[in-house]
Amino acid sequence: MFDRVISRRGLLVAGAMTAAGLASAACAEAWGSSPTSAVTRQQLPVTAAQDPAAMFAATTNTPAAAPANAPAAQSASGVQPTAVAAAHTGQRPAAWAMAMPGIITTFVPAGRQMALTFDACGGPGNDEMNEVLMNFLISQRIPATLFLNERWIDADPARAESLANNPLFEIGNHGTRHCPLSVTGRSVYNIRGTASPQQAVDEVWGNHERLIRLTGRAPRFFRTGTAHYDDIAVKIVHELGETPVGFSINADAGATFGSAQIQREMAAAVPGAISIAHMHRPKSGTAPGMLAAIPRLRSAGYEFVHLP
Repeated sequence: MFDRVISRRGLLVAGAMTAAGLASAACAEAWGSSPTSAVTRQQLPVTAAQDPAAMFAATTNTPAAAPANAPAAQSASGVQPTAVAAAHTGQRPAAWAMAMPGIITTFVPAGRQMALTFDACGGPGNDEMNEVLMNFLISQRIPATLFLNERWIDADPARAESLANNPLFEIGNHGTRHCPLSVTGRSVYNIRGTASPQQAVDEVWGNHERLIRLTGRAPRFFRTGTAHYDDIAVKIVHELGETPVGFSINADAGATFGSAQIQREMAAAVPGAISIAHMHRPKSGTAPGMLAAIPRLRSAGYEFVHLP
């Protein structure tokens, strides 16, 4: 039942190739892939791979109590989203990047391990699925973390449920409207970010709750639309009970790279690498590139694992 969403035609093609932002209107334009820049491979440090929340223990404010007339927004885990937003009201960020303390960009491997992650960004022109890519991962029993945007889920809930039911895949949070995560409305790639702590909370929490309805459990990991955060937003994600995830290999640059470039980026993998690519652009070079790169990495002794 795990692969009922995958077409027989797609599986045959995969086999042949193997042999060969609740955010405001400010986020309404956030339709594209993430990230979409020409940034390729980044040499990024391991950042708190084992206990990323610990680094904030001395610096993160204790969430303030919600006003008496505020709605009782509290999850089963005890997180109070309204209080998280209130705790950061008026704070000004000091950093804006795809990698900073608190964002996992690599992990501590047990041998030659790396983690594959794929984003499904959703929105106009981004609601499809790369069936060739996903059939390949399923047929070859390759685990991956799939970061699903709420719009992509809602475009075809049965498809998303099928992926979530497959133990090969862990489902991560890719936001509600696919906005850069900011508390000041900072933009990247002409996409305006969330404009306040409350909007940042809504961008994370809206899809957090959607994923609980989809999978029956809370997501562990979050990747913002465009993969950009400010440092206050990173703290907000942690306080909401999720871990921000970046990458050390930008494999397809928002599904804009061709197959040859994807193969070059993936060939530079080192143990503990986290790759990012996109699973919603079936006409891109992502499937041909990955179908060539992944078997080579396996032949070189790499094991593909879920994020720790």
